[in-house]
Amino acid sequence: MTAATLFTPKITPEFDEMSADAGMADYTLETDGMEDDAAEDDLMAEQLSPTQSAQFRKLQKKLRRQVSWAIRDFNMIEEGDVVMVCVSGGKDSYTLLDILLLLKRIAPINFDIVAVNLDQKQPGYPEDILPAYLNEQGIAHYILEKDTYSIVKSVVPEGKTYCSACSRLRRGSLYGFAKQIGATKIALGHHRDDMLATFFLNLFHGGTLKSMPPKLLSDDKQNMLIRPLAYVEEKDIIEYAKLKEFPIIPCNLCGSQTNLQRAIINDMLREWDDAHPQRLASIFKAMQNVAPSQLADRELFDFEGLSLDRDENERLFEGDNIQAGQTDSLAEIGLPISPKTQTFSPKFMSDKQQLPESDKGPEVSRTTQKIPTINPVI
Repeated sequence: MTAATLFTPKITPEFDEMSADAGMADYTLETDGMEDDAAEDDLMAEQLSPTQSAQFRKLQKKLRRQVSWAIRDFNMIEEGDVVMVCVSGGKDSYTLLDILLLLKRIAPINFDIVAVNLDQKQPGYPEDILPAYLNEQGIAHYILEKDTYSIVKSVVPEGKTYCSACSRLRRGSLYGFAKQIGATKIALGHHRDDMLATFFLNLFHGGTLKSMPPKLLSDDKQNMLIRPLAYVEEKDIIEYAKLKEFPIIPCNLCGSQTNLQRAIINDMLREWDDAHPQRLASIFKAMQNVAPSQLADRELFDFEGLSLDRDENERLFEGDNIQAGQTDSLAEIGLPISPKTQTFSPKFMSDKQQLPESDKGPEVSRTTQKIPTINPVI
């Protein structure tokens, strides 16, 4: 099979949610019976396709918003970009392509999209499905043919996972082709849960704190990778792909292997999400809120260069009494034998803890200060 002809995307009319909602609100039946109303509603529901339902419109709006936020937050797509969307035939890349095409029609900037699929010549791979879909949708695309399957099978020892070798071969082919056609960005379909799974794989098995960044410059600085689905949850992609009825093509290369560490991590994340719905969101937020000085990477933070920078303000111990034992030993070290105490000094309060002007004075009651509490659960 040769590379498919390049097509120009069709411009389909955007669905007007407001007018659609208004139209449904204004629709009334010419009957008085409640049973007739219910029957008519059931008939209308049967006539609506999955992509015409309110559920789909709500989900599409959510995905469109999340992808837009990711593009904005990491400056993923700029004016005049040619975005090469890597399409594998899986739910993630289909969803990525679909949402980016939608954004292309409504975005305030101009950019082009071209879909690229790498046919790795896996046995039984249905070559016709993806080109047929892309042609039917009028999406500009290329189909690249390269037998990486045989290479992976020959270089990976029996019992080892194919993913790493397969990924490197696929990435090398796509990087070179992106430069060849002048694509300025390479869009990959990795979503939030992929990034979390990679984080824990590196944490548990690699001894590193790293994941998939939303935006990455290749090592040779020849290509820029973007992951516009960085804020999108996998369960939303599953639902979206189901409603859109994408022609999913399973990966028989890695999918045929058992006990994959990534699969085990994914199961762990799903269990967490079911038991604690906000846990994954909190972990992903932590990946965006890194405090290098609170970790232990000497390359990331200069622990060796830390030094004191005390001023002349003396902060006395805020308590009732100080018992100094072995005073001779303390004096020998050069430490005070009778350190002073104080009840409370507003001078050392943080800005967030400052007392009102009316409460400030020479004598401040200890009962007026706010004592920070620690949540034992955390």
